[in-house]
Amino acid sequence: MSDEQRVDSGERKSFKPRTNKFFRKKVCKFCVGKAAMDYKNAESLKRFVSDNGKILPRRITGTCASHQRALTREIKRARTIAVLPFAGK
Repeated sequence: MSDEQRVDSGERKSFKPRTNKFFRKKVCKFCVGKAAMDYKNAESLKRFVSDNGKILPRRITGTCASHQRALTREIKRARTIAVLPFAGK
């Protein structure tokens, strides 16, 4: 298709140039602080659960893989004994 045949359906969107921002690598809070996770401590587990009640992924929380698995297990235990809700607010 040549340029003459192309029909412009409005203005083109202008894209903002990317700014080079420095992003700090997230560090696992359990590895660094040697903090113990416990299913009975609802306040510490709420930081790793979204407002809808979903468990937040590693890329957002910054936990390592082994601690993310353990954290998921503790959140599910807390939900089972009704320390944390299954659904959000």
